[in-house]
Amino acid sequence: MADPNKLPSGGANGSADDAPGLFDEPSVAGPTAAKSQGRSAGPASTGLNSDASAYFHPGAHAPLAVRMRPRNLDEVVGQDHLLAPGAPLRRLVEGGGDTSVILFGPPGTGKTTLASLISAATGRHFEALSALNAGVKEVRAVIDTARRTLVNQGIQTVLFIDEVHRFSKTQQDALLGAVENRIVLLVAATTENPSFSVVSPLLSRSLLLQLQSLDDEAVGTLIDRALTDERGLNGRVSMTDDARKQLIALAAGDARRSLTYLEAAAEAVADGEQITAESLANSINRAVVRYDRDGDQHYDVTSAFIKSVRGSDVDAALHYLARMIEGGEDPRFIARRIVILASEDIGMADPTALQTAVAAAQAVALIGMPEARLTLAQATIHLATAPKSNSVISAIDGALKDVRSGKTGPVPPHLRDGHYSGAKDLGHAVDYIYPHNDPMGVVAQQYPPDQLVGTDYFVPSNHGRENGMAEYLGRIRRIIRGSRRKSK
Repeated sequence: MADPNKLPSGGANGSADDAPGLFDEPSVAGPTAAKSQGRSAGPASTGLNSDASAYFHPGAHAPLAVRMRPRNLDEVVGQDHLLAPGAPLRRLVEGGGDTSVILFGPPGTGKTTLASLISAATGRHFEALSALNAGVKEVRAVIDTARRTLVNQGIQTVLFIDEVHRFSKTQQDALLGAVENRIVLLVAATTENPSFSVVSPLLSRSLLLQLQSLDDEAVGTLIDRALTDERGLNGRVSMTDDARKQLIALAAGDARRSLTYLEAAAEAVADGEQITAESLANSINRAVVRYDRDGDQHYDVTSAFIKSVRGSDVDAALHYLARMIEGGEDPRFIARRIVILASEDIGMADPTALQTAVAAAQAVALIGMPEARLTLAQATIHLATAPKSNSVISAIDGALKDVRSGKTGPVPPHLRDGHYSGAKDLGHAVDYIYPHNDPMGVVAQQYPPDQLVGTDYFVPSNHGRENGMAEYLGRIRRIIRGSRRKSK
Protein backbone atom coordinates (compact mmCIF):
# COMPACT_ATOMS: atom_id res chain seq x y z
CA MET A 1 0.00 0.00 0.00
CA ALA A 2 1.33 3.42 -0.91
CA ASP A 3 2.64 5.57 1.88
CA PRO A 4 0.19 8.51 2.23
CA ASN A 5 2.93 10.73 3.63
CA LYS A 6 5.20 10.41 0.62
CA LEU A 7 4.28 12.06 -2.64
CA PRO A 8 4.41 9.33 -5.27
CA SER A 9 6.97 9.71 -8.00
CA GLY A 10 4.35 9.98 -10.66
CA GLY A 11 1.81 12.02 -8.74
CA ALA A 12 0.92 15.62 -8.21
CA ASN A 13 -1.92 17.39 -6.64
CA GLY A 14 -4.09 19.55 -8.77
CA SER A 15 -4.18 22.57 -6.54
CA ALA A 16 -3.25 25.82 -8.25
CA ASP A 17 -1.87 27.03 -4.97
CA ASP A 18 0.54 24.12 -4.62
CA ALA A 19 1.43 23.91 -8.28
CA PRO A 20 4.17 26.29 -9.26
CA GLY A 21 3.02 27.84 -12.48
CA LEU A 22 5.27 30.67 -11.62
CA PHE A 23 6.88 33.36 -13.44
CA ASP A 24 8.06 30.85 -15.91
CA GLU A 25 6.57 30.15 -19.20
CA PRO A 26 7.09 28.42 -22.47
CA SER A 27 9.18 30.19 -25.04
CA VAL A 28 7.44 30.77 -28.34
CA ALA A 29 10.55 32.20 -29.94
CA GLY A 30 12.76 29.23 -29.04
CA PRO A 31 16.54 29.64 -29.09
CA THR A 32 16.40 33.28 -30.13
CA ALA A 33 14.46 34.21 -27.02
CA ALA A 34 16.82 32.19 -24.87
CA LYS A 35 19.87 33.96 -26.24
CA SER A 36 18.29 37.35 -25.74
CA GLN A 37 18.05 36.54 -22.04
CA GLY A 38 21.65 35.36 -21.85
CA ARG A 39 20.68 31.69 -21.70
CA SER A 40 21.83 29.03 -24.08
CA ALA A 41 19.19 27.23 -26.05
CA GLY A 42 18.47 23.89 -24.48
CA PRO A 43 16.99 20.83 -26.10
CA ALA A 44 13.38 20.83 -27.09
CA SER A 45 12.65 17.79 -24.94
CA THR A 46 11.88 18.13 -21.27
CA GLY A 47 15.08 16.48 -20.15
CA LEU A 48 13.23 15.23 -17.08
CA ASN A 49 13.59 11.69 -15.85
CA SER A 50 10.24 9.92 -15.84
CA ASP A 51 9.65 10.20 -12.10
CA ALA A 52 10.32 13.94 -11.97
CA SER A 53 8.42 14.54 -15.20
CA ALA A 54 5.31 12.84 -13.87
CA TYR A 55 5.49 14.82 -10.64
CA PHE A 56 6.16 18.26 -12.06
CA HIS A 57 4.20 17.89 -15.33
CA PRO A 58 1.11 15.81 -14.57
CA GLY A 59 -0.68 16.48 -17.85
CA ALA A 60 -3.54 18.30 -19.53
CA HIS A 61 -5.91 17.94 -16.60
CA ALA A 62 -3.68 20.12 -14.42
CA PRO A 63 -4.32 23.82 -13.77
CA LEU A 64 -3.00 26.30 -16.31
CA ALA A 65 -0.20 27.33 -13.95
CA VAL A 66 1.07 23.75 -13.88
CA ARG A 67 0.68 23.11 -17.59
CA MET A 68 2.75 26.20 -18.36
CA ARG A 69 5.61 25.19 -16.10
CA PRO A 70 8.87 25.45 -18.09
CA ARG A 71 10.44 22.23 -19.29
CA ASN A 72 13.90 23.69 -19.90
CA LEU A 73 15.91 26.83 -19.23
CA ASP A 74 14.81 28.41 -22.50
CA GLU A 75 11.29 28.70 -21.17
CA VAL A 76 12.17 30.35 -17.88
CA VAL A 77 11.36 34.03 -17.50
CA GLY A 78 12.85 36.11 -14.69
CA GLN A 79 15.52 35.42 -12.05
CA ASP A 80 18.33 36.36 -14.43
CA HIS A 81 20.54 37.08 -11.41
CA LEU A 82 20.50 33.35 -10.59
CA LEU A 83 20.71 31.95 -14.11
CA ALA A 84 23.62 33.89 -15.60
CA PRO A 85 26.37 31.83 -17.26
CA GLY A 86 28.49 30.20 -14.58
CA ALA A 87 26.05 30.95 -11.75
CA PRO A 88 25.67 28.12 -9.21
CA LEU A 89 21.99 27.61 -9.95
CA ARG A 90 22.62 27.43 -13.66
CA ARG A 91 25.30 24.80 -13.11
CA LEU A 92 22.86 22.78 -11.03
CA VAL A 93 20.14 23.06 -13.67
CA GLU A 94 22.61 21.96 -16.34
CA GLY A 95 23.65 18.99 -14.23
CA GLY A 96 27.09 20.26 -13.34
CA GLY A 97 26.72 20.71 -9.60
CA ASP A 98 26.20 18.55 -6.53
CA THR A 99 25.37 21.15 -3.89
CA SER A 100 22.00 21.01 -2.18
CA VAL A 101 19.96 24.15 -2.60
CA ILE A 102 17.27 26.04 -0.71
CA LEU A 103 15.14 28.27 -2.92
CA PHE A 104 13.62 31.16 -0.99
CA GLY A 105 11.18 33.70 -2.36
CA PRO A 106 7.58 34.92 -2.56
CA PRO A 107 4.88 32.72 -4.08
CA GLY A 108 4.84 32.44 -7.84
CA THR A 109 8.47 33.34 -8.49
CA GLY A 110 9.72 30.04 -9.86
CA LYS A 111 10.87 27.95 -6.91
CA THR A 112 9.17 24.74 -7.95
CA THR A 113 9.98 25.29 -11.61
CA LEU A 114 13.68 25.60 -10.84
CA ALA A 115 13.42 22.57 -8.58
CA SER A 116 11.96 20.61 -11.49
CA LEU A 117 14.81 21.68 -13.76
CA ILE A 118 17.43 20.74 -11.17
CA SER A 119 15.71 17.38 -10.75
CA ALA A 120 15.94 16.85 -14.50
CA ALA A 121 19.73 16.99 -14.52
CA THR A 122 21.71 13.96 -15.69
CA GLY A 123 19.43 11.10 -14.82
CA ARG A 124 19.29 11.40 -11.04
CA HIS A 125 16.63 9.42 -9.21
CA PHE A 126 13.79 11.63 -7.99
CA GLU A 127 11.82 11.60 -4.74
CA ALA A 128 9.46 14.16 -3.22
CA LEU A 129 8.12 14.61 0.28
CA SER A 130 5.25 16.72 1.49
CA ALA A 131 6.33 18.90 4.38
CA LEU A 132 2.69 19.09 5.41
CA ASN A 133 2.34 15.46 6.45
CA ALA A 134 5.66 13.60 6.26
CA GLY A 135 7.21 12.68 9.59
CA VAL A 136 10.72 11.73 10.64
CA LYS A 137 9.92 8.11 9.77
CA GLU A 138 9.12 9.01 6.18
CA VAL A 139 12.21 11.20 5.87
CA ARG A 140 14.47 8.39 7.07
CA ALA A 141 12.76 5.87 4.77
CA VAL A 142 13.46 8.06 1.73
CA ILE A 143 17.07 8.52 2.81
CA ASP A 144 17.53 4.77 3.30
CA THR A 145 16.18 4.16 -0.21
CA ALA A 146 18.47 6.86 -1.59
CA ARG A 147 21.47 5.27 0.12
CA ARG A 148 20.70 1.86 -1.39
CA THR A 149 20.20 3.42 -4.82
CA LEU A 150 23.56 5.16 -4.57
CA VAL A 151 25.40 2.05 -3.34
CA ASN A 152 23.78 -0.46 -5.69
CA GLN A 153 23.32 1.63 -8.81
CA GLY A 154 25.68 4.55 -8.35
CA ILE A 155 22.80 6.99 -8.88
CA GLN A 156 22.25 9.97 -6.62
CA THR A 157 18.74 10.92 -5.53
CA VAL A 158 17.23 14.37 -5.86
CA LEU A 159 14.95 14.92 -2.88
CA PHE A 160 12.44 17.71 -3.41
CA ILE A 161 10.76 19.19 -0.33
CA ASP A 162 8.29 22.00 -0.86
CA GLU A 163 7.36 24.26 2.07
CA VAL A 164 10.43 23.02 3.94
CA HIS A 165 9.85 25.62 6.65
CA ARG A 166 6.94 23.46 7.81
CA PHE A 167 9.36 20.71 8.79
CA SER A 168 10.11 20.55 12.50
CA LYS A 169 13.67 20.83 13.79
CA THR A 170 13.76 17.07 14.29
CA GLN A 171 12.65 16.45 10.72
CA GLN A 172 15.23 18.88 9.37
CA ASP A 173 17.95 17.33 11.53
CA ALA A 174 17.13 13.94 10.01
CA LEU A 175 18.29 15.29 6.63
CA LEU A 176 21.71 16.49 7.76
CA GLY A 177 23.77 13.35 7.31
CA ALA A 178 22.33 12.54 3.90
CA VAL A 179 22.85 16.09 2.67
CA GLU A 180 26.40 16.34 4.05
CA ASN A 181 27.44 12.98 2.55
CA ARG A 182 25.61 13.74 -0.71
CA ILE A 183 23.43 10.69 -0.48
CA VAL A 184 20.71 13.06 -1.59
CA LEU A 185 20.83 16.34 -3.42
CA LEU A 186 18.27 18.32 -1.48
CA VAL A 187 16.17 20.82 -3.39
CA ALA A 188 14.00 22.65 -0.87
CA ALA A 189 11.58 25.49 -1.50
CA THR A 190 10.19 27.95 1.01
CA THR A 191 8.32 31.24 1.08
CA GLU A 192 9.73 32.07 4.52
CA ASN A 193 13.12 33.48 5.40
CA PRO A 194 15.29 30.39 5.96
CA SER A 195 17.26 32.24 8.62
CA PHE A 196 14.16 31.96 10.81
CA SER A 197 12.67 28.69 9.60
CA VAL A 198 15.54 26.35 8.64
CA VAL A 199 18.03 24.97 11.15
CA SER A 200 21.53 26.41 10.90
CA PRO A 201 23.33 23.11 10.17
CA LEU A 202 21.09 22.50 7.16
CA LEU A 203 21.58 26.08 5.97
CA SER A 204 25.35 25.73 6.17
CA ARG A 205 25.24 22.60 4.02
CA SER A 206 23.09 24.13 1.31
CA LEU A 207 23.25 26.88 -1.25
CA LEU A 208 20.69 29.55 -0.33
CA LEU A 209 19.23 31.32 -3.34
CA GLN A 210 16.70 34.13 -3.08
CA LEU A 211 14.18 34.62 -5.86
CA GLN A 212 12.63 37.99 -6.60
CA SER A 213 9.08 38.93 -7.54
CA LEU A 214 8.62 39.24 -11.27
CA ASP A 215 8.44 42.63 -12.91
CA ASP A 216 5.44 43.64 -15.01
CA GLU A 217 7.19 42.86 -18.27
CA ALA A 218 7.92 39.29 -17.23
CA VAL A 219 4.37 38.71 -16.02
CA GLY A 220 3.02 40.21 -19.25
CA THR A 221 5.17 37.90 -21.34
CA LEU A 222 3.92 34.94 -19.35
CA ILE A 223 0.30 35.96 -19.90
CA ASP A 224 0.82 36.42 -23.63
CA ARG A 225 2.40 33.02 -24.03
CA ALA A 226 -0.20 31.28 -21.91
CA LEU A 227 -2.88 32.72 -24.21
CA THR A 228 -1.29 31.22 -27.34
CA ASP A 229 0.77 28.19 -26.32
CA GLU A 230 -0.74 24.78 -27.01
CA ARG A 231 -0.13 23.77 -23.39
CA GLY A 232 -2.07 26.82 -22.32
CA LEU A 233 -5.20 28.33 -23.82
CA ASN A 234 -3.98 27.64 -27.38
CA GLY A 235 -5.51 30.81 -28.83
CA ARG A 236 -9.03 29.93 -27.69
CA VAL A 237 -9.56 33.42 -26.28
CA SER A 238 -7.80 36.77 -26.51
CA MET A 239 -7.49 39.70 -24.13
CA THR A 240 -7.95 43.45 -24.36
CA ASP A 241 -5.08 45.73 -23.44
CA ASP A 242 -6.99 47.07 -20.44
CA ALA A 243 -7.67 43.56 -19.17
CA ARG A 244 -4.05 42.61 -19.64
CA LYS A 245 -2.87 45.64 -17.67
CA GLN A 246 -5.38 44.88 -14.93
CA LEU A 247 -4.27 41.25 -14.73
CA ILE A 248 -0.61 42.26 -14.48
CA ALA A 249 -1.47 44.64 -11.65
CA LEU A 250 -3.49 41.99 -9.82
CA ALA A 251 -0.68 39.47 -10.17
CA ALA A 252 1.68 41.75 -8.24
CA GLY A 253 4.73 39.85 -9.43
CA ASP A 254 3.23 36.41 -8.82
CA ALA A 255 3.15 34.31 -11.99
CA ARG A 256 1.01 31.57 -10.50
CA ARG A 257 -1.58 34.12 -9.52
CA SER A 258 -1.61 35.65 -12.98
CA LEU A 259 -2.24 32.26 -14.60
CA THR A 260 -4.84 31.27 -12.04
CA TYR A 261 -6.76 34.48 -12.69
CA LEU A 262 -6.29 34.13 -16.44
CA GLU A 263 -7.69 30.61 -16.37
CA ALA A 264 -10.70 31.75 -14.36
CA ALA A 265 -11.34 34.61 -16.76
CA ALA A 266 -10.97 32.35 -19.81
CA GLU A 267 -13.50 29.90 -18.43
CA ALA A 268 -16.02 32.72 -18.14
CA VAL A 269 -16.02 33.62 -21.86
CA ALA A 270 -16.88 31.64 -24.96
CA ASP A 271 -14.34 30.45 -27.50
CA GLY A 272 -13.24 33.23 -29.80
CA GLU A 273 -14.27 36.00 -27.41
CA GLN A 274 -12.08 38.56 -25.69
CA ILE A 275 -11.43 38.80 -22.00
CA THR A 276 -12.26 42.38 -21.06
CA ALA A 277 -11.41 44.29 -17.93
CA GLU A 278 -15.03 43.93 -16.84
CA SER A 279 -15.20 40.18 -17.42
CA LEU A 280 -11.87 39.75 -15.67
CA ALA A 281 -13.13 41.63 -12.63
CA ASN A 282 -16.34 39.61 -12.61
CA SER A 283 -14.45 36.32 -12.69
CA ILE A 284 -12.22 37.26 -9.79
CA ASN A 285 -13.78 37.96 -6.43
CA ARG A 286 -10.87 40.03 -5.20
CA ALA A 287 -7.13 40.31 -5.49
CA VAL A 288 -5.41 37.81 -3.25
CA VAL A 289 -3.18 39.79 -0.96
CA ARG A 290 0.37 38.53 -0.61
CA TYR A 291 0.52 38.23 3.12
CA ASP A 292 1.39 35.17 5.18
CA ARG A 293 0.26 35.53 8.78
CA ASP A 294 2.83 33.02 9.96
CA GLY A 295 5.71 33.88 7.71
CA ASP A 296 8.23 36.44 6.65
CA GLN A 297 5.64 38.54 4.85
CA HIS A 298 3.84 38.94 8.15
CA TYR A 299 6.86 40.56 9.75
CA ASP A 300 7.66 42.71 6.72
CA VAL A 301 4.19 44.21 6.39
CA THR A 302 3.81 44.67 10.13
CA SER A 303 7.19 46.39 10.27
CA ALA A 304 6.23 48.67 7.38
CA PHE A 305 2.97 49.56 9.15
CA ILE A 306 4.75 50.47 12.38
CA LYS A 307 7.42 52.51 10.62
CA SER A 308 4.85 54.35 8.51
CA VAL A 309 2.90 55.40 11.61
CA ARG A 310 6.13 56.40 13.33
CA GLY A 311 7.12 58.38 10.24
CA SER A 312 3.74 60.18 10.15
CA ASP A 313 2.90 58.88 6.66
CA VAL A 314 -0.79 58.31 7.22
CA ASP A 315 -1.42 57.12 3.67
CA ALA A 316 1.28 54.47 3.75
CA ALA A 317 0.09 53.39 7.20
CA LEU A 318 -3.43 52.90 5.86
CA HIS A 319 -2.07 50.94 2.91
CA TYR A 320 -0.24 48.47 5.13
CA LEU A 321 -3.22 48.30 7.47
CA ALA A 322 -5.37 47.34 4.49
CA ARG A 323 -2.88 44.65 3.49
CA MET A 324 -2.97 43.17 6.96
CA ILE A 325 -6.75 43.23 7.07
CA GLU A 326 -7.18 41.83 3.58
CA GLY A 327 -4.56 39.18 4.26
CA GLY A 328 -6.59 37.84 7.16
CA GLU A 329 -4.44 39.15 10.00
CA ASP A 330 -6.03 38.83 13.42
CA PRO A 331 -7.45 42.32 14.16
CA ARG A 332 -6.52 41.86 17.81
CA PHE A 333 -2.87 41.59 16.79
CA ILE A 334 -3.16 44.85 14.84
CA ALA A 335 -4.86 46.52 17.79
CA ARG A 336 -2.09 45.43 20.14
CA ARG A 337 0.52 46.91 17.84
CA ILE A 338 -1.41 50.19 17.78
CA VAL A 339 -1.54 50.30 21.59
CA ILE A 340 2.22 49.77 21.76
CA LEU A 341 2.80 52.44 19.12
CA ALA A 342 0.79 54.97 21.12
CA SER A 343 3.25 54.82 24.01
CA GLU A 344 6.44 54.00 22.16
CA ASP A 345 6.31 56.58 19.38
CA ILE A 346 3.88 59.25 20.62
CA GLY A 347 3.79 59.09 24.38
CA MET A 348 3.33 62.40 26.17
CA ALA A 349 3.42 64.37 22.91
CA ASP A 350 -0.25 63.37 22.63
CA PRO A 351 -1.48 61.41 25.66
CA THR A 352 -4.89 60.97 24.02
CA ALA A 353 -3.30 58.66 21.44
CA LEU A 354 -3.09 55.92 24.06
CA GLN A 355 -6.73 56.47 24.96
CA THR A 356 -7.69 56.09 21.31
CA ALA A 357 -5.54 52.99 20.93
CA VAL A 358 -6.94 51.27 24.01
CA ALA A 359 -10.48 52.18 22.97
CA ALA A 360 -9.77 50.71 19.54
CA ALA A 361 -8.52 47.46 21.08
CA GLN A 362 -11.64 47.24 23.22
CA ALA A 363 -13.87 47.98 20.24
CA VAL A 364 -12.16 45.32 18.13
CA ALA A 365 -12.84 42.75 20.84
CA LEU A 366 -16.43 43.95 21.11
CA ILE A 367 -17.53 44.18 17.48
CA GLY A 368 -15.07 42.10 15.46
CA MET A 369 -14.61 42.24 11.72
CA PRO A 370 -15.53 43.64 9.27
CA GLU A 371 -16.71 46.67 11.27
CA ALA A 372 -13.51 46.70 13.30
CA ARG A 373 -11.68 47.90 10.20
CA LEU A 374 -13.18 51.34 10.86
CA THR A 375 -11.92 51.40 14.42
CA LEU A 376 -8.46 50.27 13.38
CA ALA A 377 -8.39 52.87 10.62
CA GLN A 378 -9.44 55.66 12.98
CA ALA A 379 -6.77 54.72 15.49
CA THR A 380 -4.17 54.46 12.73
CA ILE A 381 -5.06 57.91 11.41
CA HIS A 382 -4.92 59.41 14.92
CA LEU A 383 -1.51 57.92 15.65
CA ALA A 384 -0.01 58.64 12.25
CA THR A 385 -1.04 62.30 12.37
CA ALA A 386 -0.18 62.82 16.03
CA PRO A 387 3.03 64.60 17.11
CA LYS A 388 5.78 62.07 17.76
CA SER A 389 8.07 61.48 20.70
CA ASN A 390 10.03 58.50 21.94
CA SER A 391 10.61 60.06 25.35
CA VAL A 392 8.52 57.42 27.13
CA ILE A 393 10.43 54.41 25.84
CA SER A 394 13.74 56.23 26.28
CA ALA A 395 12.83 57.03 29.88
CA ILE A 396 11.79 53.53 30.93
CA ASP A 397 14.61 51.84 29.02
CA GLY A 398 17.12 54.15 30.66
CA ALA A 399 15.75 53.33 34.10
CA LEU A 400 15.74 49.60 33.34
CA LYS A 401 19.32 49.75 32.11
CA ASP A 402 20.46 51.27 35.41
CA VAL A 403 18.52 48.73 37.46
CA ARG A 404 19.91 45.82 35.45
CA SER A 405 23.43 47.15 35.82
CA GLY A 406 23.07 47.21 39.61
CA LYS A 407 22.38 50.90 40.12
CA THR A 408 19.71 50.47 42.74
CA GLY A 409 20.71 51.21 46.31
CA PRO A 410 18.44 51.24 49.35
CA VAL A 411 15.18 53.15 49.38
CA PRO A 412 15.61 56.38 51.39
CA PRO A 413 14.38 55.73 54.97
CA HIS A 414 11.75 58.49 54.94
CA LEU A 415 10.08 56.83 51.90
CA ARG A 416 9.88 53.36 53.42
CA ASP A 417 6.69 51.77 54.67
CA GLY A 418 5.78 53.03 58.13
CA HIS A 419 2.46 51.24 58.56
CA TYR A 420 3.55 48.57 60.99
CA SER A 421 4.62 48.40 64.61
CA GLY A 422 8.26 49.21 65.13
CA ALA A 423 8.71 51.02 61.80
CA LYS A 424 9.57 54.31 63.46
CA ASP A 425 12.10 52.60 65.70
CA LEU A 426 13.87 51.62 62.47
CA GLY A 427 13.67 55.16 61.15
CA HIS A 428 11.19 54.22 58.44
CA ALA A 429 8.86 56.98 57.22
CA VAL A 430 10.28 59.36 59.81
CA ASP A 431 10.25 63.01 58.70
CA TYR A 432 8.49 62.22 55.44
CA ILE A 433 7.03 65.46 54.03
CA TYR A 434 3.53 65.15 52.63
CA PRO A 435 3.56 67.29 49.42
CA HIS A 436 -0.13 68.17 49.60
CA ASN A 437 0.48 70.09 52.80
CA ASP A 438 2.69 72.50 50.89
CA PRO A 439 0.98 75.39 49.07
CA MET A 440 2.87 74.54 45.88
CA GLY A 441 2.20 70.80 46.13
CA VAL A 442 5.90 70.14 45.59
CA VAL A 443 8.54 69.96 48.30
CA ALA A 444 12.29 69.59 48.58
CA GLN A 445 12.80 65.94 49.35
CA GLN A 446 15.00 63.08 48.17
CA TYR A 447 13.14 60.40 46.26
CA PRO A 448 15.72 58.28 44.40
CA PRO A 449 18.45 56.18 46.01
CA ASP A 450 21.63 58.10 46.75
CA GLN A 451 23.55 56.93 43.67
CA LEU A 452 20.79 58.06 41.32
CA VAL A 453 20.32 61.54 42.73
CA GLY A 454 20.23 64.03 39.87
CA THR A 455 19.56 61.41 37.19
CA ASP A 456 17.08 62.54 34.52
CA TYR A 457 15.32 59.68 32.74
CA PHE A 458 12.43 61.55 31.21
CA VAL A 459 13.60 64.13 28.70
CA PRO A 460 10.62 65.70 26.92
CA SER A 461 10.79 66.55 23.26
CA ASN A 462 9.67 69.79 21.63
CA HIS A 463 6.71 68.09 19.96
CA GLY A 464 3.05 68.34 20.82
CA ARG A 465 2.13 68.42 24.48
CA GLU A 466 5.77 67.86 25.41
CA ASN A 467 6.66 71.25 23.95
CA GLY A 468 7.18 73.53 26.91
CA MET A 469 7.15 70.61 29.33
CA ALA A 470 10.92 70.85 29.74
CA GLU A 471 10.64 74.28 31.36
CA TYR A 472 7.93 73.14 33.77
CA LEU A 473 9.78 69.93 34.55
CA GLY A 474 12.97 71.89 35.17
CA ARG A 475 11.21 74.06 37.77
CA ILE A 476 9.81 70.98 39.51
CA ARG A 477 13.19 69.28 39.60
CA ARG A 478 14.88 72.39 40.98
CA ILE A 479 12.37 72.56 43.82
CA ILE A 480 12.65 68.85 44.63
CA ARG A 481 16.43 68.86 44.46
CA GLY A 482 16.96 72.36 45.87
CA SER A 483 17.45 71.74 49.59
CA ARG A 484 17.05 67.97 49.50
CA ARG A 485 17.09 65.95 52.66
CA LYS A 486 19.76 63.33 52.21
CA SER A 487 19.00 59.75 53.12
CA LYS A 488 20.84 58.35 56.10
